[in-house]
Amino acid sequence: MENNEFEKKKNTDSAEQPYQPTHDGPVPNVNETHSERAPHPQEPVQEPIAEGVTPEGQAFAGATQEQAEASMTNAFFEKAASSNEGQPVHPGTRSGGGGTIPPEGPQITTGGSGNGGEPPRKNHSKRNNMIGYFVIGLVGVLIGALVVFFAVSGFGDTSNSSGSSSDVPVKKAKVSYENSTDITKAVDKVQDAVVSVLNYQQGTSLTGETSEEEASSGSGVVYKKEDGKAYIVTNNHVVEGANKLEVTFSSGKKSEAKLLGTDEWNDLAVLQIDDENVTTVAEFGDSDSLTVGETAIAIGSPLGTEFAGTVTQGIISGLNRTVPVDVNGDGSEDWEAEVIQTDAAINPGNSGGALINLEGQVIGINSMKISTEDVEGIGFAIPINTVAPILAQLEANGEVVRPSLGVTLRDVDTIPETQQKNILNLPDGVDYGAMVSSVQQGSAADEAGLKQYDVIVEMNGKKVSDSMGLRKILYSSDLKIGDKVDVKYYRDGKEQTTTITLKAANTSAQ
Repeated sequence: MENNEFEKKKNTDSAEQPYQPTHDGPVPNVNETHSERAPHPQEPVQEPIAEGVTPEGQAFAGATQEQAEASMTNAFFEKAASSNEGQPVHPGTRSGGGGTIPPEGPQITTGGSGNGGEPPRKNHSKRNNMIGYFVIGLVGVLIGALVVFFAVSGFGDTSNSSGSSSDVPVKKAKVSYENSTDITKAVDKVQDAVVSVLNYQQGTSLTGETSEEEASSGSGVVYKKEDGKAYIVTNNHVVEGANKLEVTFSSGKKSEAKLLGTDEWNDLAVLQIDDENVTTVAEFGDSDSLTVGETAIAIGSPLGTEFAGTVTQGIISGLNRTVPVDVNGDGSEDWEAEVIQTDAAINPGNSGGALINLEGQVIGINSMKISTEDVEGIGFAIPINTVAPILAQLEANGEVVRPSLGVTLRDVDTIPETQQKNILNLPDGVDYGAMVSSVQQGSAADEAGLKQYDVIVEMNGKKVSDSMGLRKILYSSDLKIGDKVDVKYYRDGKEQTTTITLKAANTSAQ
């Protein structure tokens, strides 16, 4: 098809009758307005050569695309024309003809056979009507789809176009709010009282020179400030083996710390520093009033000072838990720590940090966790009601003075059954207790008449299942130095009882 033709076909009944020249001659310039080139009403209609379509639906040679399309849409006005015969239909302004249709002029008709002598046809087929309605409907659908597309994609937004009178400035405001919760309030009360504790130990460089290097780190809690000094509680294993101790505050300031005392059995230690950098002192709560399921928040320095002040949230998972620990590092469990269980994340470096409640009160000192591939979210803290009396002793004496029997012990259940029968002569049904391995001369046990191979099964009215159980009874708050306790034991298969007056421990013996 030639360039001046279009790929649209229409029945000649829906085509527009072109304007005719006023004289024979060259084809009028399509850029001239129709008002200047309008035909005289009385002149005969000539063969269209400028615009319109043929009866076969092809565009006349010389017709522009706009003119052909305008001719095709005249079928839309066909109903009005047929209802008012003899009156011209004026579709309005054309975009491609360079002018407008005169309000008073020849009626726009469809093109004839080409000889200009056929009168205009006024009866049009239903097919042409359907085509016109289809075209108009299709155009409407396309326009609607484009409007929706631009609205959704934002392509139609002209707010950034320069020089547009319809530009509407868009106001953008930052939305902010104060996110204060019970947890944030609790953390705010105590966070600055939680510090990092750095353990420096002597090391040797490649050149053979000795120096103090950071060996480990943990956390601590400032719990007291008086007379220009501040006191920090932490774990014994955090400060163990240190040549020098240093404390780092949440502000980044540092203070050298002095170790006042340790308690290896409860894994506690007290440090003393100058109070010049201390801004907050923690408040102790009541660990005996805790409820399983209540919120618990851990604060400390997991993995070192890089993550100092880390806050993790969980709940109190269990109370009055007992966890066996190896105090002296010999590979065997020799103590049961009474602890609070929590699922708040506790990692290496959290040791010595604070476990707090929603009031911002310290309810425990984070101490340990179960760390295996099959376990997640089981951490432990020493109850603050256990910690508080020990701190007072460490401040005053540098150690915890506990009552002692003056014996070394071995669990009966670790002794082969044949030896239980042949050496200890234990009766049937007695396969528990703490066997006396040795007795210190002049100790409380020595004065009470206890001897090697005696098996203690009861003390102070409580059953003794093993040496760990005996320690728990002996070190409980119920007993103190100078108290008298009854002890039931087996010797050569016979049950006996003695009364022991408790003395202060001066060795690692019980």
